[in-house]
Amino acid sequence: MSDDTPQPKQPASLWRRYVFFGVPVVGAAAAFIAGIVFWGGFNTAMEATNTMPFCISCHEMEDNVYAEYKGTIHDVNRSGVGAVCSDCHVPKDWTHKIIRKIQASREVWGKLTGSISTPEKFDAKRLELAMHEWERMKSTDSRECRNCHDFESMLPEKQRPRARQQHMNAIETGQTCIDCHKGIAHHNVRDRADEEYLAELEAPNPKFAREIPAEYLESLARIEAKEAAEAEAAAAATKAAEEAVQARIASAVDKAVAEEQAKASGAPVPAAGGSGDGPDAAIDWSKSSPLTVTMFYPGQASFEWVQNGKTHGGARPVTKGGDKCSTCHAKELANMGQKIVTGEKAEPTPIPGKRGSIDASLQATHDGENLYLRLQFQAGPHNPVPFVDGGKMDPENPVKVAMMILGNGIEYGEQAGCWVTCHNDNRYMPDAPDGAALAAAGDVAARLGATDYVSKYIAESRTEIELKGRGGKPLGGWDKLKAEGEIAAYLDGGTYMDLLRANPTGSSNGHILEARHGDDEAQIETSLTLDGDTWTAVIKRPLDTGAAGDIKIEPGKVYTVGFAIHDDFTAARFHHVSMDWRLGLDDAGVEINAVAQ
Repeated sequence: MSDDTPQPKQPASLWRRYVFFGVPVVGAAAAFIAGIVFWGGFNTAMEATNTMPFCISCHEMEDNVYAEYKGTIHDVNRSGVGAVCSDCHVPKDWTHKIIRKIQASREVWGKLTGSISTPEKFDAKRLELAMHEWERMKSTDSRECRNCHDFESMLPEKQRPRARQQHMNAIETGQTCIDCHKGIAHHNVRDRADEEYLAELEAPNPKFAREIPAEYLESLARIEAKEAAEAEAAAAATKAAEEAVQARIASAVDKAVAEEQAKASGAPVPAAGGSGDGPDAAIDWSKSSPLTVTMFYPGQASFEWVQNGKTHGGARPVTKGGDKCSTCHAKELANMGQKIVTGEKAEPTPIPGKRGSIDASLQATHDGENLYLRLQFQAGPHNPVPFVDGGKMDPENPVKVAMMILGNGIEYGEQAGCWVTCHNDNRYMPDAPDGAALAAAGDVAARLGATDYVSKYIAESRTEIELKGRGGKPLGGWDKLKAEGEIAAYLDGGTYMDLLRANPTGSSNGHILEARHGDDEAQIETSLTLDGDTWTAVIKRPLDTGAAGDIKIEPGKVYTVGFAIHDDFTAARFHHVSMDWRLGLDDAGVEINAVAQ
């Protein structure tokens, strides 16, 4: 017989006693609390792996990358804000952070297997590791950099001219931080990477392009206005100094004339403003406003060096973007020259005491038939060259002043000016051929007139120019000379650099094509004099000499020119050079406006 007597109902367990929308409240609360505890513990552990002590807890990191990081701008700086390993190498958002942590498991494997356990092993893997980071940061538009740095927050007023220009290019074309800023916290191994790889990696990504922020443009306008005012003040000071020099010269002339007139009446008086009986005797220089041209020491920075992205950060803007050298460097020449002349970069044989830059006052005018140029600059002290007997490379010429005028069809000529003639295999350059190599070249060396060294040349005269140095090849192409007929065609077509030079021992006029050529019948007049502590160089040149190798200077045309000063008995590349400048006749739109008399 079954017992149908109702049994007493058992009370619901605590977990199920209170239900909300079918979900036990206490159970849900417990799960929630457990989740918080788990998440808090997980996140705490995650953040612990982002600390500097954790990152350098193994000797591989502490002895290598951490040792390099110490003392860099990301470690210590004027603001007191430092960046630790995770700031640059771990994303901030949770999803990408987890992905990065999973990827980091490979580094643990490297630790376990000892693949980077010694400095030698680490160095062998360094490029591979760096490339992984470059590629990761490139793909994310340098996301970690932008945690602290941003274009919208940049003030051009606080940047050097080159930096502000490059940042504007980056904003507009879609470049990102890592394209330019490798090796800022660790040793830079960019020069170990293949050139083609770097070109592809660092190419602008249109998806990263954006409009230039209004704040950036406003700041840029303020600093450009300030610099324009400073340039105007400097020009006024230069003009005043020029007038003082001319007054001193005029006084000396008047005194000399008075002395001569005391001896014999009717002595001629030199034309006002000119230099007495020099090539500018009839020129009134007060009609030409002086322009300050800064010439800096270039060291071994050859034209191949300029075009090689491994050695020159501005290679891409020049070769791909069409920028002029002056676009980035015009306002930092003195600083750049000082770095090079002291051997900090691009100069293995510095001359102790040599000045890094020279500011010259330049004036230009014409009389309808001739172009007149006058450069004045302060004489410097004598600093003996340690690797030359007697300390003077050119004992007969304490100073030489040169000018080049760009011809037609020379690649990068408008951007680089006379730099297109300077190659890595010229005299005193890293890949200059020795006597044996020149002797072995036979007919090529004979055609170049190269018995002791290779002179300047333009790349158009060669069948090939080595720019990358692949396989240890020397840079340049001195022995890859084109046929005589092709060289002659270039000369007829105006593809060369016109060269003028004033020496104390006489004038020099010629051109540079496959080699440097002189002209015995110079057709130019020059003078180079020292008055007190000021050198004055004057060049008088017919606008149209009618000679092969001489550029015809015509109204309405603009010519790219460059200047050089061989100071203190120097020769070859140990000179000071200018950036690219524009010259025209009665043209207010160019920097060097040769006004009519």
